[in-house]
Amino acid sequence: MSKELLNALDALEVEKGIKKDVVLEALEAALVSAYKRNYGQAQNVEVEFNKTRGDIHIFAVKEVVSEVFDSRLEVSLEEATQINRAYEIGDTIRFEVTPKNFGRIAAQTAKQVIMQRVREAERGIVYDEYIQYENEIVTGEVERHDHRYVYVNLGKVEAVLSHQDQIPGEEYKSHDRIKVYIYKVENTSKGPQVFVSRSHPDLLKRLFEQEIPEIFDGTVEIISIAREAGDRAKVAVRSHTDGVDPVGTCVGPRGERIQTIVNELKGENMDVVEWRDNPAEFISNALNPAEVIDVQFNPENERACTVIVPDNQLSLAIGKRGQNARLAAKLTGFKIDIKSESEFAKISDASDNTITNTDED
Repeated sequence: MSKELLNALDALEVEKGIKKDVVLEALEAALVSAYKRNYGQAQNVEVEFNKTRGDIHIFAVKEVVSEVFDSRLEVSLEEATQINRAYEIGDTIRFEVTPKNFGRIAAQTAKQVIMQRVREAERGIVYDEYIQYENEIVTGEVERHDHRYVYVNLGKVEAVLSHQDQIPGEEYKSHDRIKVYIYKVENTSKGPQVFVSRSHPDLLKRLFEQEIPEIFDGTVEIISIAREAGDRAKVAVRSHTDGVDPVGTCVGPRGERIQTIVNELKGENMDVVEWRDNPAEFISNALNPAEVIDVQFNPENERACTVIVPDNQLSLAIGKRGQNARLAAKLTGFKIDIKSESEFAKISDASDNTITNTDED
């Protein structure tokens, strides 16, 4: 058993990168537990492993005392000095207690410890590999699904796609190949757990980087994204190079670039708008495709504004179920109140009359 164990430890170090000393430390602790469990012992014991021959020895460690109360843990000074006259009270003495048939138990324990360390090492390797892909897009194959998750095979690990991370209305069938965004990798006791998403805003960002070289190389920058997965998204971009139209660059000739992204997201509508330093201009762009007449900011709240649009553009500016206004607010970071031109005029007139009456009083 000893030579086999040594050879196994050497192979582990070479093939799996598991240090021999790490396995031996775990093996010694496991052998102590195995000894106590199999021989009904409760004394303080130590395991000694000979790294040259592979021999295993069990020692009971006892303290030298003047009066023995527990013979499993203590030895009298009189008995100790019979072994060696140099022993004093408080010293510890090791007595070998290796059972004759302990080799079989040691072999079983060693096998269990080695297998456990191999599993841990393999899990560590997989974790180290996939933690590098956190916040990135990967392509996986749908394997199965249950009431909680869709399970996506990424190669060495099965990632989970929860309901909130799925695109509403999108169906996932076995063997479908899909692009997913890895937003979290955890190293659990059962191995690496990878969480992926199809609805995360950063999935959209990574798709833009994949399909549009100017975004990948930094010529065009994505400033913010507002997304309602499966329905509509707004992306604010700006150019860092004079003469480069950021919106046109993202849309591409005849809309080919943006269409590739739309197709990947199963028809999700995409508005690409130009970011501007001027908040009023940025808000106007964010409400695309609606036309904006004016943007007036609330003097009491610098992150709130009223947007005035033509009467015939009000419903377009607000959008279906308020979606256009909601996405524009999320994109810009402003609370946006949209008013039609005629409605705003009435409010302004009423306000002017109030001021005039106050002045006359």
